[in-house]
Amino acid sequence: MHYPHMSGRLPHRGRRLRIVLSNIGTFGDTNPLIAIALELKRRGHAPVMALPEVYRPRIEPLGLEFHSLRPDIDPKNTMLVEMIYDVNKGTETGLRKFLFPVLRESYADLLDAATKPVRADLMLLGELNYAGPIVAEATGIPWASYVLAPFSFFSAFDPPVLPPYPRLARADKAPGMGRAMRRLARFVTRKWPEPIWELRRELGLSRGPNPIFDAKHSPDLVLALFSRVLGVEQKDWPPNVLISGFCFYDANAGNSALEPELEEFLNAGEPPIVFTLGSAAVLAAGQFYEISAQAAKMLGTRAVLLIGDDPRNRPAQPLPDSICVAQYAPYSVLFPRVELVVHQGGVGTTAQCLSAGRPMLIMPYSHDQPDNARRVQRLGAARAILRSRYTAKRVARALRAMQAEPEYEEEAQKAAREIAGENGVSTACNALEDLYQRKITLR
Repeated sequence: MHYPHMSGRLPHRGRRLRIVLSNIGTFGDTNPLIAIALELKRRGHAPVMALPEVYRPRIEPLGLEFHSLRPDIDPKNTMLVEMIYDVNKGTETGLRKFLFPVLRESYADLLDAATKPVRADLMLLGELNYAGPIVAEATGIPWASYVLAPFSFFSAFDPPVLPPYPRLARADKAPGMGRAMRRLARFVTRKWPEPIWELRRELGLSRGPNPIFDAKHSPDLVLALFSRVLGVEQKDWPPNVLISGFCFYDANAGNSALEPELEEFLNAGEPPIVFTLGSAAVLAAGQFYEISAQAAKMLGTRAVLLIGDDPRNRPAQPLPDSICVAQYAPYSVLFPRVELVVHQGGVGTTAQCLSAGRPMLIMPYSHDQPDNARRVQRLGAARAILRSRYTAKRVARALRAMQAEPEYEEEAQKAAREIAGENGVSTACNALEDLYQRKITLR
């Protein structure tokens, strides 16, 4: 069954719930969890964040309990990021060489967070936390799962763009193509979950459903933390899916102010074009910012380059006063003040663009990014360009065409109005409270 849209807040039931929220991923994967945790705390619950150690400085200043979860993520390890974002082998590398070799450590860390000093009442688990469903089964703790993009459901009726096979996306409406793509994905990944099955055997558990496609989804509640402008329910989605809407949070340990230089730049002239690669692809930027600066100069437009903290991302060419370079900016504060956004297609960045009503040019890397790009193209709010074709001339030409066609902004604004009517955080928290109440009632 699928949940109806819920608004408002369910009646408070008087119990303070200890809820473990856990995932392994980028800031884009983690920020929605922070948004939900802060609302749970506001409601009087006790959220527990079980995340890689790198996030501790962002979490503890918010007054949230933190438990470290292996593997940690080294933001300086650009080689790992480049491997993970390889369009052909990126997903396989991320799972088989980064997550699965430390699966037992992930299991032990999450088990501690879920049972010490006291047992959790509920868990909310991201799809990259492959130890999570095993902990839930071993302890009997009720759990919900969450996904951030429609790509995660691999629907045969709304087929995703498979990064290694982008041409198949052109034939996704052909009869039977969606089912064929799903079978292909399952065949290619058939041996990947062996470490998960091995751990389950050691714990005396059955093999269970396919961990890559099925077991990661809770049988009781799957929170689709995206807007209906990106995707709607399909017949082959898991049972008990609730599309909540986006869950927005992008402050830095609670600080959502722009850097003074960037604030001054924005106030000094026309809305600029922003070039950004989110929180992960920025670690494997290559020539993106050098090319982007050239494109901005060719276009004669004001621009902001958000380069992260890797000094190699700063363009070597002399930059005019019309181009501002900044390490970081909260998108929710910056994007409403800009003309266009050029980015990598991560769902968090895409969501912030749509919420701000800003058209976008997307240069996807891998994972869900090509699929997100196609979805916003279908909305009419974006264009896409391949990484291999990202040159200054092509980018300037694409941006000039978008500036000349008001339909891009009109469609982005239409999406923004729809998103403004959603409340992803409240809807998700209502659903978690309701899940706990249903489980207690059944005991």
